[in-house]
Amino acid sequence: MTLKFATDSSTAIDLHVVAKGATDSVPLTKQQRNWVNATTFTGALGTHCLIPDEDGQITAALVGWGTGSARARGRMLFAQYATQLPVGTYRIANTPEDFDADEQALGWLLSGYKFDRYVKPKSQGAALICPDGCDAARLEIIAHGATLAQRLIDTPASDMNPDDLEAAIRALADTHGADFAVTKGDALLDANFPMIHAVGRAAAVAPRLLDLRWGDEDAPKVTLVGKGVCFDTGGLNLKPGASMGLMKKDMGGSANTIGLAHMIMALNLPVRLRLLVPAVENSVSGNSFRPGDILHSRKGLTVEINNTDAEGRLVLADALALADEEKPDLLLCMATLTGAARVALGPDLPPYFTDDPALAAMIDCAAIQAHDPLWRMPFWEPYEPMIEPGIADLDNAPAGGMAGAITAALFLRRFVENAGSFAHFDIFGWTPVAKPARPKGGANQGIRALLNVIERRYQ
Repeated sequence: MTLKFATDSSTAIDLHVVAKGATDSVPLTKQQRNWVNATTFTGALGTHCLIPDEDGQITAALVGWGTGSARARGRMLFAQYATQLPVGTYRIANTPEDFDADEQALGWLLSGYKFDRYVKPKSQGAALICPDGCDAARLEIIAHGATLAQRLIDTPASDMNPDDLEAAIRALADTHGADFAVTKGDALLDANFPMIHAVGRAAAVAPRLLDLRWGDEDAPKVTLVGKGVCFDTGGLNLKPGASMGLMKKDMGGSANTIGLAHMIMALNLPVRLRLLVPAVENSVSGNSFRPGDILHSRKGLTVEINNTDAEGRLVLADALALADEEKPDLLLCMATLTGAARVALGPDLPPYFTDDPALAAMIDCAAIQAHDPLWRMPFWEPYEPMIEPGIADLDNAPAGGMAGAITAALFLRRFVENAGSFAHFDIFGWTPVAKPARPKGGANQGIRALLNVIERRYQ
């Protein structure tokens, strides 16, 4: 399969999307209808029927659209047929009234993603002619950005360390003519990024801050900050093996902001984009930062370390402080930050935090329109004392383990004062069980909704 729509319709096979029990609505010859009836195809979701011609070649196909209640349990459900149908080019011939062509066509494209870096690529699968009324170029850009995020997450840390993450953003900058700067190793101390340095200094590959800028300098400033912990052992508070197995995905926040940055630049949105990624590995060595240490931050706030496995908020804090100094109109932070968020909402529904009700309303609306679910959670003020340890300004891992997603968000908010609007997204970055348009593995989460927000906010 491919992440582009087919353009040659000369051999395209007609594809009929059929609600359950509505096969009579499909324009078929008597012979074809007899064939469909013989196969017992009813239009149930997840089923399809191939109709042959006199030579046994496929001349049309019917795919099930099911019932409203069945469709309510999923999204991009049409995409499942991209992997079920035989190789060929398909053209949607007719659809039910509630068929969102943009959503379903994008889902078809996203189904073309396969992480095949270490295996022999399989042959291309079913291709789709872009449905009438859809913007093919736009959908292809979104699909590329979304699967770019997935591919970066799926790549193991052996090939996705801070050097490799830097190379990925540098390639993105080259593609779009963006400016790119790197602050690396001990230069982080000279440039006043002490917490990024502290978290990453024990690793074999030096920590760094990656900084991409693009767009008209007079345009509204939109800054994306993504957590780039390329692997997280937990540091001296070492994770157990079962918890370490998926830690290649701990740079999922950066991967998603990279994917979103691609969409913004490829669509040439009228903004001044900045992408900041603190790229580190949280490793164990003789110079690892320790429980009980007190770190100084770029903002001047001190942080008591009560768990070295709560490192993501530390590197993000320095990057957010830098972003905030520029007073962006919109500051968005994405991170695979807390297990508490997954306990609360599961892997498919990322929580987000913002104090801006207008921005929240836009995000909620965009999440529905883009079929990219997000759920607002509160910056709950009464929990502020939980992140104040007494011997430092902040505690990176409050005792007790309660409200972990909220206290982490409150921690990050302490480093943002000047942005016009700020939102933090605590994503999982992983699809544990394959679903239509979402293979098992690295996940894009929230970025299609955020693209919608940025377009509406700055149109």
